[in-house]
Amino acid sequence: MTKALDLSQLASDPKPISIGEEAAENYAIVRQTLKRITEDWRDQPTLELLAKEAGLQPIQLQRVFARWAGLTPKQFLQAITLDHAKALLRDTASVLDASYEVGLSGSSRLHDLFVTHEAMTPGDYRNRGAGLKIAYGFHPSPFGQVLIMTTEKGLAGLGFADPGEEDNALSDMCERWPAASFHNDPEATAKYAGRVFDPQKWQEDQPLNIVMIGTDFEIRVWQTLLKIPMGKATTYSDIAACLGKPKASRAVGTAVGRNPISFVVPCHRVLAKGGKLGGYHWGLTRKRAILGWETGLSGPVLECV
Repeated sequence: MTKALDLSQLASDPKPISIGEEAAENYAIVRQTLKRITEDWRDQPTLELLAKEAGLQPIQLQRVFARWAGLTPKQFLQAITLDHAKALLRDTASVLDASYEVGLSGSSRLHDLFVTHEAMTPGDYRNRGAGLKIAYGFHPSPFGQVLIMTTEKGLAGLGFADPGEEDNALSDMCERWPAASFHNDPEATAKYAGRVFDPQKWQEDQPLNIVMIGTDFEIRVWQTLLKIPMGKATTYSDIAACLGKPKASRAVGTAVGRNPISFVVPCHRVLAKGGKLGGYHWGLTRKRAILGWETGLSGPVLECV
């Protein structure tokens, strides 16, 4: 059970973008608020109402929320509106074309420059992971418990688990490579959890290596996802067009949903046409939370238009 956060110790000027145990504690407190905001954002719930429902004073909720996300509840509310999603999708086609060109620099590129990747051979995938040894462990993250899975070559899986759903999350991930051998080794996976969610460790000269295990088409889709900068989004149809298969939007959607390395391979940055959120394997509330968290990290909240 997550321990309660001592609200009396919160600074008057909270530090944004918390990670690790502190982030898990903060997330447990604001989870109810996140759900309320993400489900009822059209009603524009006030801070006073959100605080009352969370059993806190408004200033307490504001401080906890700002420490967790780097945004106030009001700013987060703005960051998950349809207008903000549409703003993320501006010039969506050019986002993929220009993702490694001049102009996409600074904080929006931190995460992308930090990741290097390689793929297992198609034969390895067809063998359903036979001979593959995968270590796993659960760790706290800014978005609840995270399941980290690694091979000797690097990070191979990342998923999320709500309280009490850890076994389901593990089963879901293990079923992707049913012939592999799995062993619980949180000490081995902890170093990945510590790096993935800490922006100060997103350094180009110290890359995080990830291993993609999927079909040829899936891997091509996942590689394309890595081109989407933080603070931007694209659509399933634009990914299909980028791959030279403009009629394969549905197949792209399936491959995006099968992405085994969530957050690092940013499938949460794929939206449906018109700015609709689309789907997310780990829950739409969490998808909105990640997009809002990234907004707080990458810069000012985009103005609604």
